[in-house]
Amino acid sequence: MKHTGTTRRGFLGTTAALGALGLAPAWTTAAFAQTGGTLRLRIDGDNDVLDPGFMTGGIEIEAQKQCLPFLAQYARDGDTFTWEPTYFVTKLEQRDATHIDFELAEGLVWSNGYGPVMASDVKFSYERMKDSDWSGYFDALDHVEVTGDRTGTIVLNKPFAPFIMITLCHGPGAVLSEKAMADAGGKFTTSFPAVCGPYTYEATPGQRAVFSANPDWTGPKPAFDRVECNVITEVKAAELAFEAGELDCTEVGADTLARYTKDMPEGTGIAVAGELQYMWMGMNTEHPKLQDIRVRKAIQHAVDVDTILQGAYSGTTAKSHGIICPGLTGQRDSAGYNYDPAKARALLDEAGASGLELTLRTLNNQERMLAAQIIQANLMQIGITVKVLPLDSGPFWEMGQESKGDTWQDLELWLMRFGTTPDPYEATQWFTSDQVGIWNWERWTDEEYDRLYQDGINETDPQKRHDIYVRMQEIMENTGAYVWINHEPEAFVHSTAVGVNAAPSGELNYRRFTKT
Repeated sequence: MKHTGTTRRGFLGTTAALGALGLAPAWTTAAFAQTGGTLRLRIDGDNDVLDPGFMTGGIEIEAQKQCLPFLAQYARDGDTFTWEPTYFVTKLEQRDATHIDFELAEGLVWSNGYGPVMASDVKFSYERMKDSDWSGYFDALDHVEVTGDRTGTIVLNKPFAPFIMITLCHGPGAVLSEKAMADAGGKFTTSFPAVCGPYTYEATPGQRAVFSANPDWTGPKPAFDRVECNVITEVKAAELAFEAGELDCTEVGADTLARYTKDMPEGTGIAVAGELQYMWMGMNTEHPKLQDIRVRKAIQHAVDVDTILQGAYSGTTAKSHGIICPGLTGQRDSAGYNYDPAKARALLDEAGASGLELTLRTLNNQERMLAAQIIQANLMQIGITVKVLPLDSGPFWEMGQESKGDTWQDLELWLMRFGTTPDPYEATQWFTSDQVGIWNWERWTDEEYDRLYQDGINETDPQKRHDIYVRMQEIMENTGAYVWINHEPEAFVHSTAVGVNAAPSGELNYRRFTKT
C-alpha cells in the first residue's frame, strides 16, 4: 500500500502504518496500537451473504476478516505483496509442493458456546468450498488431514504455488465452525452462526454495520474497540462525509484523487492499496443484436478508451489491455485492436447492421456514468444509438446471473469491473465454460481457454505461465465481446491519525488499522 500526506505528523504516521503493514507481524502491530474508541468507515451497501461459499465479495469479505479465522494474511514486500501466517496459527508451512501443515493457536473459541476452534473446522470449511460458488479457488485442494485437535495438513491434488496467497489470504479462506454450521442448516446469509475474531457483527439494513469488541476473543486487541461502517452508496457523498469529519477513512473517486494529490488538505493522507481492478465493457454474444462477431468487433474499434481515461478518470488510472493487472504475470502491453471509427463503420456495413439500438447498463457512480456517456457518443459516431441504464449495486450484480432472474436474457452491453488477487489464476477463472450464466456474462465458451485455465494452475515456470495467460486474453479479445478500459487504483483518503490496512484488491481489514 502506498501512502502520501502533507504534514510531518502525517508523513511519520503513514510511514509507520506502512511499516506495520509490510514488515511487522500482525501480533506486534496490534500489541503496540493504542486500543479503544470508534473507527468510522463507509460501506457502499448492505451485506447480503456473509457465507464465504456464496457471497458476492467486497464488503462481505471485509466483514469475514473481522469475525472469522484465517490461516494466512497479506503482507507487503517492497512493491509487491506476499503472505504471512495470521495470529490464528502458530504454524503454517508448505512442507512440499502438495502439503501445507498448520497448527492453530491455543485458546481460540467460537462464540455462542460452540467451543474451541478445531482442526476439524478447517477441514470442514475448506472441503465444503469445493461445492460452493467459489469452488474455483479450491480446484487444487484434495482434502484436509486432521492430525490433532489443533493440527492438520492441507493436501493439494497437484502443485499450485499460489494456493496460500490467492485462497487462504482471501475471503474464501475463512474458517467456519462445523458445529454451528450444522445447527444453521449448512448455509447462512447475514448472521454469523458463530464468530472467532476481535469483533462481533450486527447490521441495520440501509444504515450501518457495526463491529463491536468480541468478549470471547483471546487474541491481541485491535486498535479500535468499535467500528461503524455507514452505508453510503455514493462515493461523492462519502467524500463529503469525510471532509465534514464524519468518517475517518473512505474510498475516493478519480477526480477527488487527482484533486487531493495536487492540494492535500491538512491532516489528510492518501493510501493506495493497489491496481488489482480490471474494467471492461462487455457484450452478450448470445443476444440477437450482438451475435454477429463483426458487430462486436466494430464496437471494439469504435470506443475511444483514451478519452474515457481523461474524461471520466482524470488521468489517474492505467489503460487496460486485458484482465491481468499491472505487475502480475501475464499482463499485456497492448491490445489486438485500436480506436478506428472508419474500420468500425466498415465492419457494420459488412454485417448489414444499420439503425442498431443498444442498452448499456452500468453502476450509477460518477466515473462509470461519465464513461458510459463517452461510449454513447463514440457509438453514435458509427450509427449505433445507445441508451445508458444506471443501476444500484444490488440489481447490477444480479443481472447476468441466471439464478437471480431473467435479466441476463436482455443484457446487451454493460460496464464491469472485477477485483482480483495478486495472481492471474484469480482473474481468469470467471470466464471458463462453467461460468456461463454465473459470472461469464458474455456467454461464450472455448475449449482452448478451458484447457489453458487448467494448464495455468499446474504450470510453475514463470515464462510459460506468462505465455498461457497472454494467450487466454487473446482468446477473450477475439470473441469481440470485450472493450478493455482501465485498471483503477484502490485509493483511500484518511485522517493522518489513522493507519489504513487494505488488501491489494482494496478490501479494508479493520482489525489491522492502527492509531498513529
